[in-house]
Amino acid sequence: MYKYFIVLLKVLVFAVFIAGCSAVGPDYERPETVKPADWKYKDSVTISDSTAMAVADTSWWKLFGDTTLNNLITTGLKENTNIKLAAARVEQYMAYYGVSRAALYPEVNLNGSSTTGQFSSTNTGTDKNPTKSVFNLNISVGWELDLWGKIRRTNESARADLLASEESRQSMVLLITSQIASSYIDILTLRRQLEITKYTAEIREYAMMLFRLMMLFRLRFDKGEISNIQVSQLESEYWTAMSQIPYYENLIAQAENNLNLLIGKNPDVIPKGNVIDSLSIPKIPSGLPSKLLERRPDIRNAEQLLISANANIGAVKALYYPTISLSGVLGIASNDLTTILDPAALVWNLGGNIAAPLFNAGKISSKVKVSEAQKKQALFTYINAVRSAFRDVENALVNRSKTESQLYMQGKVVDSYLVYSKLSKMNFDEGVSSYIEVLDAERSLFSSQLQYVSTQGKLLKSYIDLYSAFAGGWVTKASQDAAMPEDNAEIKEVIQNK
Repeated sequence: MYKYFIVLLKVLVFAVFIAGCSAVGPDYERPETVKPADWKYKDSVTISDSTAMAVADTSWWKLFGDTTLNNLITTGLKENTNIKLAAARVEQYMAYYGVSRAALYPEVNLNGSSTTGQFSSTNTGTDKNPTKSVFNLNISVGWELDLWGKIRRTNESARADLLASEESRQSMVLLITSQIASSYIDILTLRRQLEITKYTAEIREYAMMLFRLMMLFRLRFDKGEISNIQVSQLESEYWTAMSQIPYYENLIAQAENNLNLLIGKNPDVIPKGNVIDSLSIPKIPSGLPSKLLERRPDIRNAEQLLISANANIGAVKALYYPTISLSGVLGIASNDLTTILDPAALVWNLGGNIAAPLFNAGKISSKVKVSEAQKKQALFTYINAVRSAFRDVENALVNRSKTESQLYMQGKVVDSYLVYSKLSKMNFDEGVSSYIEVLDAERSLFSSQLQYVSTQGKLLKSYIDLYSAFAGGWVTKASQDAAMPEDNAEIKEVIQNK
C-alpha cells in the first residue's frame, strides 16, 4: 500500500510540474494607439500644472458649492438601480471566475451506496434464492492536467471578464453622477426661467391695471396717445407670459421626477438649494492625452474584454492537444456492516485517461476562427473607445469655451435690452413714443433673459461633461461610496492583484 502511495505522489508532483509549463495561444500585449500630442481647444483657463491631476481626482460636484446637489449625488450613488444592477453583474462574474479557478484543482467526491436483493439460486444447489446486502463507501478523486494551458487561459479570460464588469460598474457610477448633476442644473435653470416669467407677467399685469385706470378716466385716450390696439397688444403679451408659467411648471415637475428616478426614489419635489446664479464655477482639469487611457473606465472595460478574447484563443487552441486526467478511488466495500471496517474490505484504484482529437470535421479549427474573430471585434471596440474618449474631451473643451463666449455676448444683449426697455418707458411717459415701443422692448428683454439663463445652464453642464470626459480618481472614490457587490473584499483582492 505504501509503495502505491509513493507512486501516486510522484505522479502528482510530475503533473504539477508539467501543468506549470507555458500555455498555448498568444500572450496579451496592449495594442498601439495613435494619441494626440495635446488638446486642440486647451486654453489659459485650463489647469495644466502639477495640480491638474489632483483637481481631476476631486469630487467635482462639491466644487459647485451646493449642499443639495451633494446630498442628491450621495443618495444616488447608494440607491440608483442601474448601479445596483451593475454591482450584481460583478457578483455574477465573480462566481464565473470562481468556477474557472476550481478547475485548476483536483475534484474530490464522496460516494456511498447500499444495495439489498435476492440473487439467483441456480448455481447454489438450494431451492431458495439467497438475500444479500452490499455496502460501499468511496472517496473518488479526479484531476485534469492542464498541460497545454486550456484551464489557465479560461481562468485568465474569466478574470478579465470580472475586471471588465467592475469597470462597467464604475462607468455606470460616472454616468449616473453626471446625469444627476446635469438634471439638477436643468431644474435650477427652469426654476430661474419660471421666476423671470412670473416677474414679467406681474409687470404686464400692473401695466394693464394702469391702462384700465387711464381708460376709466379717459386719460391720454382723448389725445390719441393710447389706442385700443395698444391695450390689446399689452393683453396679448400678458397672456403670453402667463401661458409660459404652466409650461415651465410642467417641465420642472417632469425634471424632478426624472431626477428622483436617478437617485432611486419615487416622484417627489426636489429640495431647493442654491439659485443658478450663486453656483461656483469649477476649475478645469487637464492632463496629457495618454493619461486618458489609464483613467477612463470605459477604456479599461474595453481593454479587459480584449484581454478576455485574447485568452480565449489559447483556451480553444488547447483543444487540438490531448487531454490527460488522473483518477483514483479509495473506499470500503462489504456485504455485512459488521465487517465494513475490516482491512479486507478496503478497495482502491489509480488510473489515468487520455483523450486526443483524431477527426472532428474541422470543428476545432472553426472554434479557433470564431475566437480570433471575437478578438478582432474586441480590438476594434477598444480602439473605438480610445478615439471616442479623445473626441469627448475635445467636444467638452470646445463646448465650454464657446458656450462661455456665447454667455458673455448674451449678457451684453440682456444689458442692451434693459437700457432699451428703460428708455422706451421714459419716451412713453414723456409722450415721445407709443406704448408699442415699450412692448417691443419688454418682449425682447423677456426672450433674451430666458435665453441667457438657458445658456448659463449649458455652461455649467459643460463643466460636468469635462469632468466626465477626463474621468480620473474621482470615479474610483465615488465607486467606493456607491452600491457595492456582495463579498466585495474578495472581489477587491482580485482587482488589486491585476
